[in-house]
Amino acid sequence: MRWVCLLFPRLALEGALRRRANPEAPFALIDGPAPRQCIRAANRAARDQGVKPGQARGFAEALFNAPLFKAPDAAPLSKAPNAAPDRGSRSGSSQRLETAPFDAESVERWRRRLATWAYGFSAQVSLHYPHALVFEIASSLDLLGPWPRLEARLRAELAELGFSHRLVIAPNPAAARVLVNAHDGLAVDEGGLESALATLRLERAGLGSIDADRDIVQTLKRSGFQRLGELFALPRSALARRFGAGLMRHLGELRGEWPLALDYHRPTPRFSRTFEFDRPVYAITGLTFPLKRLLQELSVFLMGQDAGVERFRLMFELEDGPAQPVEIGLVSAQRDPDTLLELTRSQLERVRLAGPVMRLTLFAPRLSAYAPIRRELLEGPARQAQAWATLHQRLVARLGEPVLKPLVEYREHRPEMAVLHGAGPRARDARAGAPRPGWLASVPQRCDDDVVQLLAGPERIESGWWDGGDIRRDYYLAQWADGRHAWVWCEPGRQGWYLHGWFG
Repeated sequence: MRWVCLLFPRLALEGALRRRANPEAPFALIDGPAPRQCIRAANRAARDQGVKPGQARGFAEALFNAPLFKAPDAAPLSKAPNAAPDRGSRSGSSQRLETAPFDAESVERWRRRLATWAYGFSAQVSLHYPHALVFEIASSLDLLGPWPRLEARLRAELAELGFSHRLVIAPNPAAARVLVNAHDGLAVDEGGLESALATLRLERAGLGSIDADRDIVQTLKRSGFQRLGELFALPRSALARRFGAGLMRHLGELRGEWPLALDYHRPTPRFSRTFEFDRPVYAITGLTFPLKRLLQELSVFLMGQDAGVERFRLMFELEDGPAQPVEIGLVSAQRDPDTLLELTRSQLERVRLAGPVMRLTLFAPRLSAYAPIRRELLEGPARQAQAWATLHQRLVARLGEPVLKPLVEYREHRPEMAVLHGAGPRARDARAGAPRPGWLASVPQRCDDDVVQLLAGPERIESGWWDGGDIRRDYYLAQWADGRHAWVWCEPGRQGWYLHGWFG
């Protein structure tokens, strides 16, 4: 077996940043009781101004609010008097530090959502370890490709979602979890497992999780041990007598000798996410950023379910007044986030908000089977089919389903009556017969001098006596003077050719 461990060292901060309209603005998570709140994590813009974990909240905010001292008559030598301040100068900066409380429940929600994403790669996904995911991947390598390709795909999708991570693959989940503390990108098999574990320092070997003794790392260090390999070299009986069965079980789990019982994650069959705004949003254009985030999460959910969505609901909760629902319908099942965003924005162009929006909820109660586009050896026909499907989706999203009407085949022998514009009964079975042109003339045109050669025919069509539209014609496939193929007819026993359609 091959187990992947993904460690998310900044999950709380990055999860909170995904909910912000401007993730690049200075932001920090705070923790602790109100009188003594301190910084728990900060983004790059805040760290560049000197904000660090452990600082008091008031001190961190003062770094943005307090101007730097300078002499009243001093003027910069290298700038004009009206020049803009330096990029990193706090004296001219109008930014301030935005903060939000650390929410442990939100972190767990993000872990479950990432587990749903990982479910698209493996059916054995576990949240057993805090701040991490472990999932078995050996059974999927034949389908998803060799490990280097799969590793690149995992990293690319996590980078697109905006989550920093560390990644390791090992023969068992316990070993993968402790190795990810010291390595990123390590791939180890059964033969190299013990040597990789032996180099780990004790504080990174997961010994703090042993229930029997929370101070076991300090106890081992006072006994002269520094690395895990030194424990592997001791006789097991002596090690068990001195440090207890808890340590022996942990070492057995790392080596794969002691099976580890894991609870596997199972995603929910429905999707519902909410985005709350700090201030009212008055226009549809202001909903682009939250829509992009929600649709990214929907795409991750759908990939984990190996499904798509044909219809979902957007609920706009207004500042004053009842919620305004908007149904988003698609022609076929989709799950690509960019495609979903484009089609959703096209449909929202026809929506007028009933008031300022304070909260946006995306709800997909029903999933659909999703079949990726087949790849052919010769990409021409497949690419053309894909282009038509994309155009169809865009037209329906922009114009609406009632406006875009398809041509419906009707069971009628007369060519001009065989196709109706979006109405009438649809033929249940295609009638096998002679080929028909892709373009019909609205009115048959006389063409006596243009027919060079008759290639096929005749095909007698005689119908319509019951409704006053009686016809009696002999149709031929003819070659035109310039090489084109035309569909022509003449009346039996009479002279004169009539053009009725063109073949592609």
